[in-house]
Amino acid sequence: MHAPTVDDQGTQRAALRREQRGWYWYDWANSVYSTTVLTVFLGPYLTSVAQSAAGPDGFVHPLGIPVRPGSFFAYTVSASLLLSVLAMPLAGAVADRTGRKKPLLGLCTVTGSMATAGMFWLEGTRYLLGGALLIVANVAFVVSMMLYNSYLPQIAGPEERDAVSTRGWAFGYAAAGLALVAHLVLYGAHASFGLTEGAAIRICLASSGLWWGLFSVIPLRRLRDRRPDRAADRPSPERPAALGQGLAQLRATLRDMRAHPLTLAFLLAYLVYNDGVQTVITQASVYGSQELGLDQTTLIVSVLLVQVLAAAGALVMGRLARRYGAQRTVLGSLVAWTATIAAGCALPPGEPAWFYVLAAAIGLVLGGSQALSRSLFSHVVPRGKEAEYFSAYEISDRGVSWLGPLVFGVAYQLSGSYRLAIASLGVFFVVGFVLLARVPMRRAVAAAGNPVPDRI
Repeated sequence: MHAPTVDDQGTQRAALRREQRGWYWYDWANSVYSTTVLTVFLGPYLTSVAQSAAGPDGFVHPLGIPVRPGSFFAYTVSASLLLSVLAMPLAGAVADRTGRKKPLLGLCTVTGSMATAGMFWLEGTRYLLGGALLIVANVAFVVSMMLYNSYLPQIAGPEERDAVSTRGWAFGYAAAGLALVAHLVLYGAHASFGLTEGAAIRICLASSGLWWGLFSVIPLRRLRDRRPDRAADRPSPERPAALGQGLAQLRATLRDMRAHPLTLAFLLAYLVYNDGVQTVITQASVYGSQELGLDQTTLIVSVLLVQVLAAAGALVMGRLARRYGAQRTVLGSLVAWTATIAAGCALPPGEPAWFYVLAAAIGLVLGGSQALSRSLFSHVVPRGKEAEYFSAYEISDRGVSWLGPLVFGVAYQLSGSYRLAIASLGVFFVVGFVLLARVPMRRAVAAAGNPVPDRI
């Protein structure tokens, strides 16, 4: 074989750049689902549908189990996350062993986007239809994000991963903000368009699914599969996959990770501080409405503000990472998160302006802390096991997200104060800071068998 020429290297670099640009578009495609569907519209709307279906006892009875309508959405999300925990390791192992990651990503995209588009028919008392579509869409979304993230170490070298990862997050937040503006216009002026409020919401939900499917065509055309590094050493994945294989594969992945204790140490730190991040995102609207007495319009505008500033914040923190290293930048963001929590506890009630300031602070640190965490993890993943390890990363991101809400709920249960409940989340950022600061990232990267970048 001849050594690569300058022309060959230039062609390879151009191909990688094209693939990176395609990769960004998947964040653009699916971020609208997580914002418009999960964060803004589906929870309240599905709850209202379940309330319409409630019997004389005030309960709905899925599978014969009495459930309060107000709990149905939360239980459905929890069920989807449990199924995701089983599905991700299995999908990750198949992707790594066969090298055919793109067909799996395409399957998840088609399934998730069609289930989301099907929410157009969620009306009347069809709460079971809404629950089923939510479970299918959310499992597809979570598994697709695992596959999508696992491309990062394959399409970007060690020195450019921070920049590539933050650009992807910025793309996603920009898309979510743009779509949310359109959806809020439709929702706010639904009567002018001759629509009922419910019809406007159903159009917002369905169009999010169409957006996801349509814009995913770009990354699915540009991303490419790669031959697995150790295919000969791995068992064939051709046999049918039973549900129990997901747990078996997760155990196998965790056993394999024991050979990389520094990778596990980073994953533990990420699990802790990211749980705080996810809980702040999901509980901020509860805090705003129940403790501060803010109306729905203020809360929706705050979500939009977070989306817009998160895109800018991701790019700014990407620049900081190039100068100071990703680990130091993430540690700095955790300090900012802790300060934001403290400021949030002191907000006066009935003052939307101060809540907007809090939303702006969250937006500025949100995108960068998530993007750089993804980039850091990509450095400590052994080559050839990207999808398998990123399944564990996604489980840390989404499958264990009950810890923060549990602490929030217990704090409120014991104190009766949402301010103390919010303050309790500061523990996640403080403990996460300590755990992350103790991880020797350069040694962790070398131990995983990867080249160590100049700055990390």
